[in-house]
Amino acid sequence: MNTYDLIIVGAGIVGAACAEAAAAEGLRVAVIEPGPVGGGSTAAAMGHLVAMDDDPAELALSAYSLRLWERYARLKEAEFSRCGTLWVARNVRELETVPAKIARLAQAGIDAALVDATQLYQFEPNLVPGLAGGMRVASEAVVYPPRMARYLVDQACQHGAQLYVGRRVVGLLDHGVRLDDGEALSGPVLVASGVDLPQLLPELPMRPRKGQLVITDRYPGLVHHQLLALDYADSAHGDADTSVAFNVQPRPTGQILIGSSRQFNVSDRDVSLPLLRQMLGQAFAFLPVLRDLQAIRIWTGVRPATPDGRPYVGPVLGRRSVWVAAGHEGLGVTTALGTARLIVDSVLGRTPAIDPAPYLPDRAITGVAA
Repeated sequence: MNTYDLIIVGAGIVGAACAEAAAAEGLRVAVIEPGPVGGGSTAAAMGHLVAMDDDPAELALSAYSLRLWERYARLKEAEFSRCGTLWVARNVRELETVPAKIARLAQAGIDAALVDATQLYQFEPNLVPGLAGGMRVASEAVVYPPRMARYLVDQACQHGAQLYVGRRVVGLLDHGVRLDDGEALSGPVLVASGVDLPQLLPELPMRPRKGQLVITDRYPGLVHHQLLALDYADSAHGDADTSVAFNVQPRPTGQILIGSSRQFNVSDRDVSLPLLRQMLGQAFAFLPVLRDLQAIRIWTGVRPATPDGRPYVGPVLGRRSVWVAAGHEGLGVTTALGTARLIVDSVLGRTPAIDPAPYLPDRAITGVAA
C-alpha cells in the first residue's frame, strides 16, 4: 500500500493550491482527480481576485490570500491582469455606503478609493449615464483559473507529489482512501472535492449553486475594470432560489466576460434561457454598449455553497486524520492560496497567520462519523 503524508481528493483550484503548498513543505503528497485538473467549478469560474467586505471572516481569508497571489503576478501561466475592481453605485444612497466599505477594507490592509460620478465616467466611459459614482480597488486582478490549477499541480509534482488523474476516491478508510479500482492509499486525507463533498463527508451540508456566464468576441479597450454593482453581495450571499447581479470582466484577450447568476440546488449544466435573459438585462442596464457585441460562448458552472456561506477549512470532527477544504462558493479562486496555508499549517501543527476558527467544519457537523 502506498503511504503519503497527505492525500488530496480533488484538483480544482483549492485542491491544487493545497497540493503545491504541502509538497513545497516536503510532505509526500498524492492528488486524486477523476476529471481534468482544474476542471469542474474551476474551469467555469471568472477568476476575479476580489475582497468582499460584508463578512469579517470572509474578508480576512480573502485579504490574506490576495497577498499570497502577488507571488504570481508575473507568471505567464496565471494570465494575471491587474485591471482593478470598480464597484458601481446607482444612486446617492448606495454611494453613501462606500466610506464604511473603504474603512473595512483598510482594516484588512486593502486600499480602496471613493469615486465620484465624474471619475466614474473617466474610468469607464461606456457606463450608462446617471450613475452616482462608486468605489475603486486598483490592486485587484483576474487570473485564468484552470491554467493556474494545472500550474500548481505541476509545481507540486516537481516537488515529488504523485498525481492520480482519471481516478476516483470511492470511500474513506480508517487512515486513507480507497480508489475506484480497489487500490488503497494510506495517510491523512484532505477532501477538496467541491460540490461532491457529501459523497465522502455526508455530515457536512453542501448545496450546489449553479451560475451562467457569457463571453464575447474581442473588443479591446471597451471595458477597463472588473465592474460590479454595489449590491452584488445581496446576490452572492443571499438565500434566494435564483438571483442575478451586474458583474462584467475584461479579459486580457480583449474579450468581455458577463455574469452573474445564481440558482440554488441546481446542478445540471443546461443553460436557463429565462435566467440568462434576466442576467443580460442587468448587464445591459449598466453597460448598454454590450447589446451590440457578438457573444461567442455561453456556459454554466456549479458553485459549492455551505449553509452559512463560509468555507469548510480544517480537521473534520469524528474523523481520524481527515481535513476538508471546500464550500468557497464564488470565492474559491480568490481564497485558494490562503486556504492552502491554513490547511498546511493545521496538518503541521503550526499557528496560522489568521484565526482559523470561523472556517472550521465543526460548526456544521450534522452527525458524528462512524
